[in-house]
Amino acid sequence: MSAKTFRSSAPDIRKARTGGCEMSIDYKDLKTEMRNPESGQLDIMPLRDILNLFYRQDIIVAEAVKKEHKNIADAIGIIHRSLELEGRVFYAGAGTSGRLGVLDASEIKPTFGVKKKMFIGLIAGGRKALTTSIEGAEDSRETAVAELKKYKFAENKNDAVVGITASGMTPYVLSALEHAKAESCATILLTCNKNVAAQYRGEFDVIIAPDIGSEIISGSTRLKSGTATKMILNMLSTVAMIKAGKVYKNYMVDLIPACKKLIDRAERILADLCSLDMAEAREIYRRSGYNLKAAIVMKEIGLPLKSARALLKKNGGHLRSALDTRAKR
Repeated sequence: MSAKTFRSSAPDIRKARTGGCEMSIDYKDLKTEMRNPESGQLDIMPLRDILNLFYRQDIIVAEAVKKEHKNIADAIGIIHRSLELEGRVFYAGAGTSGRLGVLDASEIKPTFGVKKKMFIGLIAGGRKALTTSIEGAEDSRETAVAELKKYKFAENKNDAVVGITASGMTPYVLSALEHAKAESCATILLTCNKNVAAQYRGEFDVIIAPDIGSEIISGSTRLKSGTATKMILNMLSTVAMIKAGKVYKNYMVDLIPACKKLIDRAERILADLCSLDMAEAREIYRRSGYNLKAAIVMKEIGLPLKSARALLKKNGGHLRSALDTRAKR
């Protein structure tokens, strides 16, 4: 069965063709487009009531995300396997969804010390769309495929695409997913419209569809949909990095010390984990070549830098495994 392809047949209709049958989806049937009964008088509500409304609606978002934990866990498994096999993870989105994908992807390298292109964020309309609305960019199916090809997508069949679309109907995003599927790469759809997601069952490897209800302002998916998307992307990338050994206890032990703040953080982590005063932590960190994991191994096991690096490499970069291996000897 081929992935669904949307084509405009009317201003408010997208038609999906799958396996010879045709289904019509009206935008007015999307929960994200419907009126929220709790915010019907939003323009005249007292300020504190508006703030309380936002709070209550965000609780709904959190509960909806919780109900998707199984699908989120399945997606994390796919991402982890992809990265283990030297594949890359592409986030594809438009508007708020695209910006959130780019945001998450851009933070992975400094936080976890991974290769720059391990997570790649693609947004309809390109870099300019990060700060300016590019009208109509999300309707371009060809652009999504062209962007993926620019990165030589699928030369490694372990590449994966996470398509982010609040509506579940964005052509740019669906095209990226369809291309990935055609190339036998992993596909993950993240949408905030469960009724649309149901029609994709079996089309993509994992579908994450939190049922967040209607937006406080009808159709403004930068609100609840954006919050749900950010929560889920946090989980996808962060847990994948935890599984990859980039975190020890709750410390980012593979951080890149690119500024004074991060150097200070690394020194404080070293001091805390190894019960050192700050002066000693600074000296060991310097001798490690500003490699926090190596510094911890040097102090805890008493190895020189070269041996510490070798032990970490032998254990796949997992600090806990390296420390446990030596402790058992």
